[in-house]
Amino acid sequence: MRITSIETKHYRKPLNPAFKAAWDPKPREEFLSTIVKVHTDQGITGIGSGDLLKGFEGHEHLFIGQDPFAIERHNQILDNIDFHYGRCWPLDLALWDLIGKATGQPVYKLLGAKSDKIKAYASTGEIVSPKERAKRTQKLIAEGFEAMKIRFHHEDVRDDIKVIEEIRKQVGNDIEIMVDANQGWKMPWDTERTWDLKMALQVARELEDLNVFWLEEPLPAHDFKGMAKLRELTSIRIAGGEMNRRWHDFREMTDYGSLDVYQPDVALAGGITQVKKIGELVQGSGHIFSPHTWSNGIGLLANLHLSVAISDCPYIEFPYDPPSWTNERRDFVLKETVKPNDHGELIMSDKPGLGFELNDEALTKYEI
Repeated sequence: MRITSIETKHYRKPLNPAFKAAWDPKPREEFLSTIVKVHTDQGITGIGSGDLLKGFEGHEHLFIGQDPFAIERHNQILDNIDFHYGRCWPLDLALWDLIGKATGQPVYKLLGAKSDKIKAYASTGEIVSPKERAKRTQKLIAEGFEAMKIRFHHEDVRDDIKVIEEIRKQVGNDIEIMVDANQGWKMPWDTERTWDLKMALQVARELEDLNVFWLEEPLPAHDFKGMAKLRELTSIRIAGGEMNRRWHDFREMTDYGSLDVYQPDVALAGGITQVKKIGELVQGSGHIFSPHTWSNGIGLLANLHLSVAISDCPYIEFPYDPPSWTNERRDFVLKETVKPNDHGELIMSDKPGLGFELNDEALTKYEI
């Protein structure tokens, strides 16, 4: 089998009403997705997505004529492109989808199949009042979720803490809570000051008393020493790494003891091929691997396959904050949306590859 061509297309879905993401000062009025297809001489096509393939177009010739199963070779080429130009990891996802289809196996079985299911935690995205967030939390519990993540980004962090306090007041410990401070990175137009170590420590100590499962991105993503110091000073788990793009970052963070929970996303930082190695590295060092999944349904599925294959973490991130962020918005490129069962579990199917079909009607409608 040989790769004959690589096809890349871009899609834009308008969002009305706009999605007011906590980490973005600008309300999001559209949702962009890029689909990459890897075609072969045997008529099998692998499909990937989850990021915009920045820097990839123009390098397709490096893969044409190659055996798609030479995954380590292809991943090294992608790593080189990533260093020079930008993120292009959805191609790795497409290659794994292709390999699964060629072998008739779901990707998670090719990666190890430690389990065939995992609990989802509802990863919310908007800043809302304590009363509103508690109301939405009650609905999540009714849907079967046992864990959720709250975004911090009020002007005064004390208002963020009030949200957690209200949830505990209304539902007690009926749901596990993670907190994302979103201090690890910024949108290009965001010039607000990020937390320093002392601020992060004050917040962590407040959250200890509220039985929070982990505190995510309390410091900039490059501050390996600061995160390690914070981790020493608090009993709460410290999470991060979603935007650290290089394998070496995770090696350094592991050496420093920067994090309890490591969150590389296969669509953003190394593809399934490299993130599997990162997951094994951090778990072998006694830490938790639980990937970031906030892209589209294909990116979510790719991280899901890897998580059930190797992760010890009881939960995987599930981007979901209705009515503003729904399965339908997130997964508009898919024929069927990804969703957990009534017990909050994501159950794997035996469909080969990543196990999805594209929504051709939506792709025709939203193609750029």
